[in-house]
Amino acid sequence: MKHILILLSCLLAPLSSAQILDKLSLPSGYEISYFAQDVDNARQMAVSANGIVYVGSRKAGKVHALIDDNKDGIADRKIVLAEKLNMPSGLAMKNGNLFVAEVSRVIRFSDIDLQLKRQAKSFDYDVVFDDLPDKRHHGWKFIRFANNGELLIPVGVACNICEEDPKFGRIFSLNLTTKKLTTVAQGVRNSVGFDTNPKTGNLWFSDNGRDMMGDDIPPDEINRVSKPQEHFGFPFVHGGSVLDPEYAKNKTLMDFQHFSAPKLALQAHVAPLGLHFYRGTHFPEERHNTLLVAEHGSWNRSKKVGYRVMMATIKGGEVTAYEPLVSGFLSKEQTLGRPVAFAELADGTLLVSDDYANAIYRIRYNNK
Repeated sequence: MKHILILLSCLLAPLSSAQILDKLSLPSGYEISYFAQDVDNARQMAVSANGIVYVGSRKAGKVHALIDDNKDGIADRKIVLAEKLNMPSGLAMKNGNLFVAEVSRVIRFSDIDLQLKRQAKSFDYDVVFDDLPDKRHHGWKFIRFANNGELLIPVGVACNICEEDPKFGRIFSLNLTTKKLTTVAQGVRNSVGFDTNPKTGNLWFSDNGRDMMGDDIPPDEINRVSKPQEHFGFPFVHGGSVLDPEYAKNKTLMDFQHFSAPKLALQAHVAPLGLHFYRGTHFPEERHNTLLVAEHGSWNRSKKVGYRVMMATIKGGEVTAYEPLVSGFLSKEQTLGRPVAFAELADGTLLVSDDYANAIYRIRYNNK
């Protein structure tokens, strides 16, 4: 019995950070390493012109700054800019200012690199918008600046399945001067990732499907916005093909043909979060403009799915291939990591955040 207990304890012992990296698989030529570790609940990232990586969190309530002083691809310093914030998951940079999205407001750290250079004991911020819903269920944000200079902000529905008022279930565009919110997309259950295709200007976003319909339905979604205020089906149609048993009772898909179907219907519960079009030139040419997808992984399925970084090839506005860049975060039902979001460094290497392992990974390509 003693030997059995010792064997079980060895099997259940947490893996070291090096062992986790050894478990990860990438295509030939790609290499992965740690850019930073011990970054509490690492979520969305933003990189300044000086190469400082800022990281938000969800449960931890913190915003970090990661500084690679010697430019070797590993952060040398970690600084906490703020803590005790309300799920500051979303970050974006503009004109040297760091914008952070909490549940009900957006705050701004002005000239944040300069504040760090001055070695400030505390970091100043101001509130730029505070009229977002305060419900925490699906209330954490992912933000980006659109090509027109406005800030894109999603507001997920405060439920599993419901028909919310117009303040929920949408992606909004915020004019920072007028403080006016404009609907970009509606019928969106909970998007925690989007990016604009640099070649076409179209916004692509992830959407997490409803729960409690079983292991295999409904699909999670990757969507493309092609017109203002486009409707993507929630709560009536899921994944473009699954009618909701409550909100679409006695209806057919023909009744909802005016709703837009996803460009890619994913496996149920893979939980796509961050999206990012690769803009650099460090990766091979065939990967330029590839759409990267962070599948955070399931929490409510009898057998886990997701837990990987995927690459979507897009041609003519359609997804023509969907294949893994990093897999191995799930090993025999044991969770080793949960990828969340992406950022690029100036050299074109890719950063991936992981809110389970509290880590930031760096992916590079070595054609040797």
